Amino acid sequence: MRVIDLTHTINETMPVYPGTEPPKLIPANSYEENGFKETLLQFYSHTGTHVDPPAHLFAGRTTLDQFPIEQFTGKALVIDCRGLREGEDISMELIKKYGEKAREADFLLFYSGWDERWGTDAYFGEYPCIDGEVLDFILEGNYKGIGFDVIGLDPIADENLTRHKKLFREHDIINIENLKNLGLCGSGLFWFGCFPLKFADSDGAPARAVAWVE
Repeated sequence: MRVIDLTHTINETMPVYPGTEPPKLIPANSYEENGFKETLLQFYSHTGTHVDPPAHLFAGRTTLDQFPIEQFTGKALVIDCRGLREGEDISMELIKKYGEKAREADFLLFYSGWDERWGTDAYFGEYPCIDGEVLDFILEGNYKGIGFDVIGLDPIADENLTRHKKLFREHDIINIENLKNLGLCGSGLFWFGCFPLKFADSDGAPARAVAWVE
């Protein structure tokens, strides 16, 4: 069994969603002065590889800390979307190629290869997004979550967050953004975990996302 890290490292020069500030990793204690090292971390709750819950968009909906731990682990399937052009939607035709595996998964993870642009201006470009039919398919299923190797479920120009709102309005599901290394997970089902920081009333949190592949 191989264990694959699907998580970007948090650092002060990483890409962040437009309008937010990059993280700060501030030395709080040092070996020389205190006999140990400690760092004050300062970052937004949707920094780096992170998980969104319904409470990200809607007051009174489920927060991350309210989900049972089982919500964050299960069988996943990577949907290969690399053949799409910039700005082209992810359609059901791509999902249908995987047959019943797509319905057996707890998580659908969409692999565009966009993580190769991490750290460049191109990361904020017109990445592929799921279309309405795919979103309906997800909502009609029994999925724990969906995930992407891009910075958002919605196009970066959609300030209304149309897809986020449809996903979270009535369903207890999670959305994972800024994944990496999805191309190493193969074309079959595998075990997946995305464990966010647990803090009270959480509207989202950085997570360590991992695949276990036979």
